Amino acid sequence: MSPVVSLVAVSGSLHSPSKTTVLVSEILDQFAAALGDHVEVETHLIELGEIGREFSGALRREELSPIAEAAVRRIESATLLIVASPVYRASFTGMFKHVFDFVGQYSLIDTPVLLAATGGSDRHSLIIDHQFRPLFSFFQAITLPIGVYASDADFVDYRIEAPALRERIGQAVSRGLPVVRAAILPDTVSEYVATW
Repeated sequence: MSPVVSLVAVSGSLHSPSKTTVLVSEILDQFAAALGDHVEVETHLIELGEIGREFSGALRREELSPIAEAAVRRIESATLLIVASPVYRASFTGMFKHVFDFVGQYSLIDTPVLLAATGGSDRHSLIIDHQFRPLFSFFQAITLPIGVYASDADFVDYRIEAPALRERIGQAVSRGLPVVRAAILPDTVSEYVATW
């Protein structure tokens, strides 16, 4: 019996429709397709534009609503975490940071995390290394080697149209797969190594 792996994507966008959500959904789908032949995959997309208000007013974990608590627990139990935010005032959205303020300090140790972001132009692409990586280094997570940044020009009517962006997503997934597989391997899927 193959193990079940949980792929969890978090979109920090506060709008719908959202280019950030489109981007993170595409990455989630590609990872699920790449892993699905070898393990049972569950995918979960957390859109802060939909549930962000569930976190409003909470200052401590015990004050979270059941919906917010369930989202945090899903993040903490992810086999792979995919996180994305639009660039807002040179960083991720405040709601994105607020949500991760409730995540247990040690709950993401060694969890693979793929970093992604969207912005108005390529000038904001350093958000991945200057904002996201330090945050997830604090959690002692394993940030995957290639992040994915997309600018407005990469989309048409909230669809990914730029071939270079599609290539970047494919590259990020293929380079990240060995790390994700290693996170799955320790006990339950050693018998699958040869087929991967």
